[in-house]
Amino acid sequence: MPKIYIVGAGCGDPGLITVKGKELLDNADLLIYAGSLVNSQLVDECPAPEKYDSWGMKLEVMTEIMIRAAKEGKTVVRLHSGDPALYGAIIEQVEILKKAGIETERVPGVSSMFGAAASLGIQYTLKGVSESVIITRPAGKTLDTDQIAEMSRLGQTMVIFLGTEHMEEIFEKVECPPDTPAAVVYHTTWPDEKIVRGTVSDIAQKAREAGIEKTALIIIGEVVNASGPEYVNSHLYG
Repeated sequence: MPKIYIVGAGCGDPGLITVKGKELLDNADLLIYAGSLVNSQLVDECPAPEKYDSWGMKLEVMTEIMIRAAKEGKTVVRLHSGDPALYGAIIEQVEILKKAGIETERVPGVSSMFGAAASLGIQYTLKGVSESVIITRPAGKTLDTDQIAEMSRLGQTMVIFLGTEHMEEIFEKVECPPDTPAAVVYHTTWPDEKIVRGTVSDIAQKAREAGIEKTALIIIGEVVNASGPEYVNSHLYG
């Protein structure tokens, strides 16, 4: 059965693609990539004679290109930003490919949430501080309602994707204490990365003053505390 590889490119730094993902890129006959969300270095280094930028491309057109090439026996790589399992919109593609008799194999990538944690020098789960990570997004053009208010009451680390345009509304919704630490990371691991730290009460204003209007991750919780949260040593070091 023909196969298409769905590969996570990582969150910006081209070195954050997995070894397996890079090997597939190096042997691709056809590459279809997620526009400027993917580092152009990865695209440029891929030797595939056929390359397509999927930005603005209709789903049917994109999958038709992949199906044709896969049925011709070519190695087809669909390159997503970050990790395709998080807000990657891959299921719609997989369903069409499956109906066409095409198998898919997914190769994880380093999500921006992990790139941001590295840049901030934090640990999302920290004993005595936060035992859970809530991954969510705000309501907007493609989502009618969200549960940000309810989830913010849990006192755990929150990582909010796709929320830069709605920052003010997000921080009006959250119901954790106003002095709760927060951070906004723009273009995590890219050369133009920006990190803004603050609290629930002032982070939106600080991020706007820093010129952040899109492509950023919002992180809320005591783990973001710049002076270092008070934690309990893991049993690993007991």
